[in-house]
Amino acid sequence: MVPHLITALTGPINELEQRVLDSMPAIERWFRLEWMEHTPPFYSSVDIRNAGFKLAPVDTNLFPGGWNNLSPEMLPLAVQAAMVAIEKICPEARNLLVIPENGKHSSFYLANLAQLQRVFNMAGLNVRLGSIDPAVRKTTTLELQNGVTLTLEPVLRGKRRLGLKDFDPCTILLNNDLCAGVPGILEEIYEQYLLPPLHAGWPTRRKSTHFRAYEEVARRLGKLMGVDPWLINPLFDKCADVDLAQAQGMDCLCSQIDVVLARVRRKYKEYGIKEKPFVVVKADHGTHEIGIVTVRDAKDTQLLCDRVQVLTQGRKAPLLPHDFMVQEGVLTQERVNDAVAEPVVYMMDRYVVGGFYRVHAGRGVDESLNAPGSGYVPLAFEHSTQLPQPGVRPGASLPNRFYMYGVVGRLATLAASYELEATDPNAESYD
Repeated sequence: MVPHLITALTGPINELEQRVLDSMPAIERWFRLEWMEHTPPFYSSVDIRNAGFKLAPVDTNLFPGGWNNLSPEMLPLAVQAAMVAIEKICPEARNLLVIPENGKHSSFYLANLAQLQRVFNMAGLNVRLGSIDPAVRKTTTLELQNGVTLTLEPVLRGKRRLGLKDFDPCTILLNNDLCAGVPGILEEIYEQYLLPPLHAGWPTRRKSTHFRAYEEVARRLGKLMGVDPWLINPLFDKCADVDLAQAQGMDCLCSQIDVVLARVRRKYKEYGIKEKPFVVVKADHGTHEIGIVTVRDAKDTQLLCDRVQVLTQGRKAPLLPHDFMVQEGVLTQERVNDAVAEPVVYMMDRYVVGGFYRVHAGRGVDESLNAPGSGYVPLAFEHSTQLPQPGVRPGASLPNRFYMYGVVGRLATLAASYELEATDPNAESYD
């Protein structure tokens, strides 16, 4: 199923599509040279918003779940990409240990694990699921709704290695974003490959660091194509140590909202865009209980205060100070069955392997769709992202639109590789 764009695709996005198609050989060569110098994340997913006048990523996940949302048609490409990714890291790999999130798992998340296990098993690996959750003390068999069963086993830690009973893996794949912190059982592992690395988790990672890297690669790709990088880049800023409960740091937050909104207004005026600009305020690392708040004016920060007041009523533990990011809001002008939709692109290594549309009938074009009540429409990207149709009128070709999604998804993944290099605690310093 393909979404319907409620706007006539004219103006900047059509120009961008034409420039992307005209520059396709240069773009592909540029990516190829970049991947010679930089290591892509092992896997990732990128949330993209298409405003009709702008196409930009709004979030990049380095521990993607939701693999079960991809269509069966994507499986061959995902398996091939998994083979390449594993071969680069550990060519002789035989055993792969997948470590899921802690806590009680939903049927949706278990289906995600089953799909990951299927992909890597077909890539030639013995795959087992090992839990680092202290509550998991014995082997547990879980049955999915489709009759598939998963076996979850407690992880055993030796002096320098992780494994399971009678299972010694070469490689360990984390499907756990470490939002609760890095457990000691994962530290000081030197004889096995841990993917992604620990510094990709939320104790270290900051969204603002990622989008700063994305700003750089978008600028360079924009220059290559001869387009304004703003067409593929959401503006942003950040505020550190904002204590919403005590209203400390709110001055910084209000100021940055004003600054980002002013920059967006200038761009809207430049391109003759009549929409009302907005920003989203969200946690700079992990998630925060206030969620993602849409703000159209600095005065709307009262919405944050009101939400905090509701959260703190009857609460024993206080809300802790947090870093927040103020990001340009990107409208979505896509619909699936009249519900607001946005594409999500999935990557394995440097390859686009699939994607889906996140759909939410209860949300507006300026709100986050990653919320309870969202649904998913799978879309196989295996042909669409690699086989555009040059010469077709801009805005009329679905493969061309999907190719653009793939370019933006790969650009965000490249930014993630820059980000991980910059935050690697073991990187050599030449200072």
